Parts: sequence; structure tokens; C-alpha cells
Amino acid sequence: MKIARSGALVAIALAGALALSSCAANETTPPLGSSASPLTGTLNGIGSSAQANAQTAWAAGFQTANSAVTVNYDSQGSGAGRKAFIAGSADFAGSDAALSSDELAGKFVGCAADSKAIDLPIYISPIGVVYNVPGVTDLKLDAPTIAGIFKGTITKWDDPAIAAQNAGTTLPSATIVVVHRSDDSGTTENFTDYLATVAPDAWGVPTSQTWPFKVGDAAKGNQGVVSAVTSAQNSIGYADQSAAGSLSIAQLKVGGTYEAITTEGAAAVVGASPLATGRPANDLAITIDRKSAVAGGWPIALVSYMIVCQTYADAARATLVKAYATYVASAEGQAAGAAQAKSAPISSELAAKVVASIATIK
Repeated sequence: MKIARSGALVAIALAGALALSSCAANETTPPLGSSASPLTGTLNGIGSSAQANAQTAWAAGFQTANSAVTVNYDSQGSGAGRKAFIAGSADFAGSDAALSSDELAGKFVGCAADSKAIDLPIYISPIGVVYNVPGVTDLKLDAPTIAGIFKGTITKWDDPAIAAQNAGTTLPSATIVVVHRSDDSGTTENFTDYLATVAPDAWGVPTSQTWPFKVGDAAKGNQGVVSAVTSAQNSIGYADQSAAGSLSIAQLKVGGTYEAITTEGAAAVVGASPLATGRPANDLAITIDRKSAVAGGWPIALVSYMIVCQTYADAARATLVKAYATYVASAEGQAAGAAQAKSAPISSELAAKVVASIATIK
């Protein structure tokens, strides 16, 4: 559904943001909101439920500046978004996981015949271990214990592994109700990547976008997990912080201290992490350092991407995608998304790289 709001300031800021990148952009791209060649049409995105709140803000801001454009975003999940984009039924995908090597090796129906897709990081958020245990509000957990709980080897809340980290807290002798994602999920990939990297012996399986164990209850999307945990006492799950609502979030042992979840902590870890290797220069997939020792860092961080074509089969699609992506990556767009989703804006250094990559889209 199109979201329309008034506000000339957004239009001015957006036009300015595009003007700054115009030197590197295709010079045939019309100025944003130009009366001589105004942007018109509809953009359809499918993907990450973690991005959903931010996409609402981005669509509203972009449509304020471009009243003849409609931006639709359907938060079906990261895997569904990538599949839809690959099949040509979405103009862009939102994904909490970058395209895999196998996906990059395939054909993208909406892209030009000789073109592949690229990953643009546009959203950073911490993933929280959310829980609903009556009387417990300051739970502390380390990675091996989290792995044991979600693998199903730790089944009671008063298990010694949990009790040892929570001295002075009365833990019930209740069975732990585990809630995990039912869909192909980038949030699951980031969560399992953390466990596979930091607690490999306790976890015992590789990173996966689908839940690897037959443990607990399954729910679709971040909102589905949060709803299930909210409804069930003595339950635990994982979700993007923006979706956690009023649920408690466990403190995480990072190095020798327990850290509370913060967007700044996630951004610090991402900022210290390298770009993935072996990809095109304008593909900005990030390899998150799950063992990061950054002070106050939150290593269960999620980087969510806007996945687009390097070259679109339809030039009009390229014009709209470039304009929308530029707004999303701008300081104004990042501030709007962060305010709506309680996420962390990408750094100015990363934003500059993203804008440079957007400028190469044809």
C-alpha cells in the first residue's frame, strides 16, 4: 500500500542527496522530483521482516518527495524476498543475508542478460534473545548456554548452566519453551552464525537460514516469534530488536562481561567487520566478526541488505530503484528508518560506499 505524507523539507533534502551523488551516477538519470522529467511508477520490494518498520518510513519519505511514485514492500521474509527478486517478481529484495555464491551464479530474471545482482547494506540492528519468564527480568546468558537451550540439550530454566550465570535470581523449575522461525530467514542465519562461530562445540552444526533442529515451536517472521513468546510463559526466542516490543532481552556474555543489547553495540561490531571477499567491487556484503572484542559490542548483529540488479532489463526500473536506494542510504533516509525501527544508521563511511555502488546501477 502506498503511504503518502506532506513535507517539502524531505523533498529538498532528498533532491540534495541525489545531487551530491550525481557526478558518479548515470547522467541520463533525471533529477529527483524534476518538473521536466518527474519520477513516476511503482516499485515492488519483498523480503526481510526485520526491515519492515524501516521500509514503512523510507516509502513514506520517498513518496512525499515523489507523489507520482508508489513503493510497496511485502515483509514475507528474507528467503522469500531473494527468491522473488531472482524470479523477477520483485524490483528489489530486502534480505538479512547477502546473496550466496550459488545465488550469484544463477540467472536474475529482472536483470539484463549479462548482469548479476549486488548487495547494498542499508540497515543495522541487534538480534535479541527474547524471553518470557515470570519474575525474571535480568537474565544473563553466554553463547554455549544459548546454544544448549536452542538445541534442546538444556531443557529446564533452573538448569545449572543458567543458574550459575544468574546468582540471586529465582529461576523456575519449568520446561523451557523454545520458539524459532518457521520460514527461510536471514535473522535465523545471523543467529545461527553467531552460535556456530562462538560456541561451535555446543552448537555442532553450520550456519543455516532454516532452523536446523526439531526443537520447540515455529513461527513466521520476527513478529510471529515475538507474538509466540509473548503468549507462552517460560518461553524463549530470537528476534530483531525492533520487533521485540515489551519482551525482556537477555544480557549476552561478550568476552568477560555481560552486555545489554544496544543498537550502538551492533553498529560498532559491524563497523569493525570486513567486506566479504570474492565478490564484485560494487557488492558490499559484510562478513560480521562474531568474535569481536569491541567495547560494548553486540555480536549477534544483523546487517540487512537491499538487493538490486547491476543492470536492469528495464531502464525505467533502474531509474526508480536508483532514486529510492539513494534516499534510503542518505542521512535523511537513515535517520527516518532508525527512528521508526529503533535501528542503527549505517556509518557515514559505509553510506558513501553504498551511494557509490548505487551510482553504478544501470
